[in-house]
Amino acid sequence: MAERGFQLYDTTLRDGTQMEGLSLTVDDKLAIARSLDALGVGFIEGGWPGAIPKDTEFFRRARAELDLRTARLTAFGATRRPGVAVSQDPQVRALLEADTPVVTLVAKSHTGHVEAALRTTLAENLAMIRSTVQHLVLAGRRVFLDAEHYFDGYVANREYALEVVRTAAEAGAETVVLCDTNGGSLPEEVKAVVADTIAMTGAAVGIHCHDDTGCAVANTMAAVDAGADHAQGTVHGYGERCGNADLLTVIANLVLKRDRKVIPLERLADLESTGRAVAAVTGLPGAPAAPYVGSAAFTHKAGLHASALRVDPALYQHIDPARVGNAMRVLVSDMGGRSSVVLKARELGYEVDADSAAVGRAAARVKELESRGYTFESADASFALLLREELGEQPGRPPFDVESWQVRLGSDGAGATATVRLRSDGAPLTATGRGREPVHALDDALHRALDPFFPEAARLRLREHRTRELAGDSGQPPLVRVLLTFQDGERDWGTVGVDTHATAAALHALLDGLHHVLSGGPGRPGGTTAPGLVAAPAG
Repeated sequence: MAERGFQLYDTTLRDGTQMEGLSLTVDDKLAIARSLDALGVGFIEGGWPGAIPKDTEFFRRARAELDLRTARLTAFGATRRPGVAVSQDPQVRALLEADTPVVTLVAKSHTGHVEAALRTTLAENLAMIRSTVQHLVLAGRRVFLDAEHYFDGYVANREYALEVVRTAAEAGAETVVLCDTNGGSLPEEVKAVVADTIAMTGAAVGIHCHDDTGCAVANTMAAVDAGADHAQGTVHGYGERCGNADLLTVIANLVLKRDRKVIPLERLADLESTGRAVAAVTGLPGAPAAPYVGSAAFTHKAGLHASALRVDPALYQHIDPARVGNAMRVLVSDMGGRSSVVLKARELGYEVDADSAAVGRAAARVKELESRGYTFESADASFALLLREELGEQPGRPPFDVESWQVRLGSDGAGATATVRLRSDGAPLTATGRGREPVHALDDALHRALDPFFPEAARLRLREHRTRELAGDSGQPPLVRVLLTFQDGERDWGTVGVDTHATAAALHALLDGLHHVLSGGPGRPGGTTAPGLVAAPAG
């Protein structure tokens, strides 16, 4: 019999949705399924038909709307109820009506759960497993069985846990998935239990881990090392409590660290973009520090690291980030020096000499400004303006001057109104804008004044702002730092402003954003004169 391939199984659409704050529509689930299929995932668990109306609708629509090229859609449900004939159980019938090629059953493997939760006998639980698996196999379905609470059940009663696995496998289950449902196991425990289970039953086993000890991915890897050839997880580790094993991390580990071809190798470079696509649907981004795909996964800050990275990026990176679709980033801060400036400059598209006076001046200015409350880690555009000045490119002033500005809060404390008076090529530009907060009102006013004359400015969208009050020197008013994030087409970048007043700091950061767009940095349009703008006559 030919050796079967590794089974990579995603349960984002079912187990992942048990995460607090995560709720998916049918359209959302269809979109995520398409992204997972494009990545090359082998099995996609769509939900629990019959138990959840939205999942029943998902499977109905999936038959007509999902054209899966790689994945097999899987319906999830329970074994028959105690004392009920499998052919008469409505939940089992709903699994067949979902019309998926694969069905995953969940069954109890812990004696305490059988007796206290199911309120049945140990023998009846085995009979429920046997008859339900056989019924589905005879109906032409491939069957996986999730042995719930398996590791805790193994500790409580090893012989019964093993008998659950034997019963499912002998009834025709293709894979018996050993579930660390409470997430309390550690890798060496998982490895030992998986190895013993395979040795004692001969069954093909999989692994499903929760992250309550922070070991879900490590436990998954330990299980695979012990012989499991089926691994379950969710994108970004979504799930209840502490979440599930992060399937994106599991994929990268298996491909890059264990040489297991669990997805087509050419699709590994889509790993980061798949994570972003799923997060865009759920509204819950992955952790910045997530391995492989996080925005900070290949980000470097300290000067010592930056110096080594200039010589060879592999000295401080375990893989080339491009292999998973990510990229190296360097943060410019007072912890760095010339090397950080050089690496950041190259990241932004400038070729600079590390020994040049310009780089030295830029590094010194960063340190001096950060001592006054600035931070450039999330403010690439503000740093680019500083760097260009030191390189002699002279981005100079924006193609307009701010003559005055004013912000008024609503009488009920809700909303703000801002008025700006600008001058460009001698012509006055005045506009009033409104927004939820002063920064939004100022942004609106600046766009109303500038967009008709500067098309580049019209593409700029304020996405996020963060305000932090900084401790001031003794006897001096405290400073406020405002960090803004903009979207410019498909690119995101940030600016920073510091002042004794939050609104003024926000204005400084807004102006840096407009300056960056209108003064033509790398990849930026370079026009500085507004077409069709006529100066007002003197006097």
